[in-house]
Amino acid sequence: MRKSNARAGWQGDLKDGSGNMELGSGAFSGAFSFGTRFGSEGGTNPEELIGAALAGCFSMALANGLSEDGHVPDSIDTKAEVSFGMVDGTPTVQGIHLNVEGKVPGLEQDAFAAKAEETRTACPVSRALAGTEITVDARLAG
Repeated sequence: MRKSNARAGWQGDLKDGSGNMELGSGAFSGAFSFGTRFGSEGGTNPEELIGAALAGCFSMALANGLSEDGHVPDSIDTKAEVSFGMVDGTPTVQGIHLNVEGKVPGLEQDAFAAKAEETRTACPVSRALAGTEITVDARLAG
């Protein structure tokens, strides 16, 4: 079983403190704070990283599914929009919307959209986020 690692540290209270998150591989390190999570300050936040993880996993899984069906994609580009707000007074990831564009020679739009919908709940990160509503819009690049 593969195990991946990440680390996050925090100093201070919620509103005035700050932290740093980093991937175990060293490929990413970023600062975060109350302002980057709940406001518009520069920096990252946990929800942005969840979006990146889902977009990456979804793109790989969709490419694999298409390839298995005999339609190897030239490219898959997935953007994730994570909705984060208060639910019953508690900060909550309310949903994730994926916009995916593919360049897939010989594939029709309906087949691409169907495979994207199938992948929406099948990729490992989607399965880890099973309690979160995930939606997808898929289109082939012209």
